[in-house]
Amino acid sequence: MSLALSSLRSHFLKHLTPYNSSATFSAAFRRQFIRLPPKNHRKLLRNFSLSVVSYSTDVSFASKYLTVRISCPLHLADMLSESLMFFGASSTTVDEQDSSEMDEEIWISSTFDLSQDVKDCISRAADSVGFKDIPNYEVEMHDHTDWIKQSQESFHPVEITEGLWVVPEWRNPPDLEAINIILNPGLAFGTGEHPTTRLCLLLLQRVITGGEYFLDYGTGSGVLAIAALKFGAELSVGFDIEPQAITSARHNASLNDIPPKKLILSLVPSKNGPQSENEYAHKDDSVQDSYNSNIIGEKDKYDVVIANILLYPLLDLAEKIVSYAKPGAIIGISGIISEQVPTVTKRYSQFMEDITVSMMDDWACISGTKKTNATTG
Repeated sequence: MSLALSSLRSHFLKHLTPYNSSATFSAAFRRQFIRLPPKNHRKLLRNFSLSVVSYSTDVSFASKYLTVRISCPLHLADMLSESLMFFGASSTTVDEQDSSEMDEEIWISSTFDLSQDVKDCISRAADSVGFKDIPNYEVEMHDHTDWIKQSQESFHPVEITEGLWVVPEWRNPPDLEAINIILNPGLAFGTGEHPTTRLCLLLLQRVITGGEYFLDYGTGSGVLAIAALKFGAELSVGFDIEPQAITSARHNASLNDIPPKKLILSLVPSKNGPQSENEYAHKDDSVQDSYNSNIIGEKDKYDVVIANILLYPLLDLAEKIVSYAKPGAIIGISGIISEQVPTVTKRYSQFMEDITVSMMDDWACISGTKKTNATTG
């Protein structure tokens, strides 16, 4: 095993050490994969977060993609899934197992772009977590419309708590008197079904009392930004690194009759993407129009800031995320599992106080208030 792969293996085993590779950071932020807690061997999608939405006419919407099923020892399934994402998979799913019929082997389903070298990705991922040989795998080709149809069929109204629902655009709200967030997530992260989204929604419901300025750092479908306004916030702002996420959030805002002046959305530069408005200008007009340098530059502005993304971007971007909050503002950090809480808490404790942790199905949301003397970049 090479030194680089040996180091990578150690990285996945620990799940706690920040990794600063710009390529890895960007891919992780973009895909928003969801790590399966080892004690829960249930089917769970490590999803595209900020990808083409179901109403888009982008060429990638109609393109083919590969699905790959990989046989894996049960005790290595979680690490192999994460490693596959690192080496090029767009998503991974760990198959569900009945607790009464636990096998030693389990199947991982992954998706890949046609341009990806599937064998090389699997080989590298397997090597990084200690496989002696490349595992058995099967490859099929599919169309994105198949995935979207299956996703829509499985997406039902979700009751977050009494009086609060997330409802797919194509279904009727079960309770017309409730706060209903109408959503067409497409392939964007944030349907309300995942514990991290639920935890963030519950936090917002507690802390939004009326008139707040709210920032959703990594907005995806826009579900949190929309919820904040429905709870009484004066203004919501959503940042993301993917133009398709901005498109998705804008569409969902219109579904909820929220005007652009109330929900402002902007691309934010990524480490290996455009770094300024001038660089966006070389792209198409819709991308350039989504970049708002004034909004991005306004620090110490928001009463509530939430970042529901991933462990490594959360660690890497801590100062930047906190910098947008006013002194004394509420900050919520999510997208992590219970074993990652100590590392994230340690990183943010230099900027936050009165820190508390909410848990749901082994997932966590860390919240607190920004220190009045916090120094951020």
